[in-house]
Amino acid sequence: MSKIVFDDHANLLREDYYKYEVQDIPEPNLFSELFDFEQVPKVAFNYRTVPMRMPEEIWITDTTFRDGQQSRAPFSPAQILRLFDLLHELGGPRGVIRQSEFFVYGKQDRQAIELCMQRGYRFPEITTWIRATEKDFDLVKEIGVEETGILVSCSDYHIFKKMNMTRTEAMEQYLKVVKMALARGIRPRCHFEDITRADFYGFVVPFAYALGRLSEESGIPIKIRCCDTMGLGVSYPGASLPRSVPGIIYGMRHYASIPSALIEWHGHNDFYKAVSNAASAWLYGASAVNCSLLGIGERTGNCPLEGMVMEYCSLRGHNDGMRLSVITEIAEYFEKEIGYEIPPQTPFVGRDFCSTRAGIHADGLLKSEHIYSIFNTQSILNRPSQVVVDAHSGLAGIAYWMNANIPSLKAAAEPLPKKHPAVERVKARLDDIYAQNRTTSMSSAELHRICRALAPELYDAP
Repeated sequence: MSKIVFDDHANLLREDYYKYEVQDIPEPNLFSELFDFEQVPKVAFNYRTVPMRMPEEIWITDTTFRDGQQSRAPFSPAQILRLFDLLHELGGPRGVIRQSEFFVYGKQDRQAIELCMQRGYRFPEITTWIRATEKDFDLVKEIGVEETGILVSCSDYHIFKKMNMTRTEAMEQYLKVVKMALARGIRPRCHFEDITRADFYGFVVPFAYALGRLSEESGIPIKIRCCDTMGLGVSYPGASLPRSVPGIIYGMRHYASIPSALIEWHGHNDFYKAVSNAASAWLYGASAVNCSLLGIGERTGNCPLEGMVMEYCSLRGHNDGMRLSVITEIAEYFEKEIGYEIPPQTPFVGRDFCSTRAGIHADGLLKSEHIYSIFNTQSILNRPSQVVVDAHSGLAGIAYWMNANIPSLKAAAEPLPKKHPAVERVKARLDDIYAQNRTTSMSSAELHRICRALAPELYDAP
């Protein structure tokens, strides 16, 4: 029987006649036509589109110290504390970066949590991820953390093949675990692992609906983290479930009646879709997207937090109090203090992010930075546009480097033109160097040495 309910997002009455039950089947539904193991996974379409429903408030959550650490040597407690401070500074007073997730198992894990808790920040809130055991719940309670993540795998790959259970048995087990958290006054965050290979109507929706009812009965919010564990989600309009990100998020709201504030997206980057999928989750009704700094994480990594900071600014039209230059501080800390090598072409944080080697690009930058810069990288990220000088830079590239790096030129009212004799002399010297079969770019020290020798008047100028 259907019922009429008021949709507080659309501000209209709608007929609510969907109620799905867990569908127990004798054999797992592995969506083999989509996920033939010997072929690249296929994307199917049913041409059904769902409405965008951007929540009134959206935010970012962080998993650098949990999922991110699974890809590298563990951070030291001091390193975690510094990165936690930087997350706090980046997220700003409104808490755009709302939570940060930690392990609790080892001595260093707990030490790091204690250090971060001593800061007393409202944002990011410290949360944890635990195994579903009474001992771990008691540990979380003892530490004083109010929310914890719980693994509730939802695809038949996991239910049948890993856990050797039926869907009903898995759901009963998961609900039992959630009740253990509720009994201790802990907010559960249920990680729906492998949701993009799960039977959405046969398991995901009825399980999510049951969690919603538990939340109502207990008065404790139960969050659902939609985990695209294999990076299989797609944001294409009209794509079929289980891979459709819009379909998953819309279904959570419309069929399972989960409010936006309790829906979180966690996506991996196996198919280069982590950022676009996370943005789609926001657009279609999830309030939270889960990320890690620099996108670190196992296999291809998580959604990069700095990428979603930029998506937030793009979608909202403002930074909402975030201090974006902290992104550069985070990148420098990873490289200089942690020893993590960031691929140079990585957006926003890589060494070459706002650099060019192409002479034609350098010529454009020399005339107007607006031509080849995505935004004012100096004022927004504290990263000026740069030209890397090599055999292909040309007069424009050399002139741009000189204007950006020689103190007298940096202070000059007008830039040195590319046809200036000093630029031509430096260009001739570089041509000679590269004629000797050099292949690498020029270092800053080398260029200063050459410029001092060929154009000393530029260094002697007040």
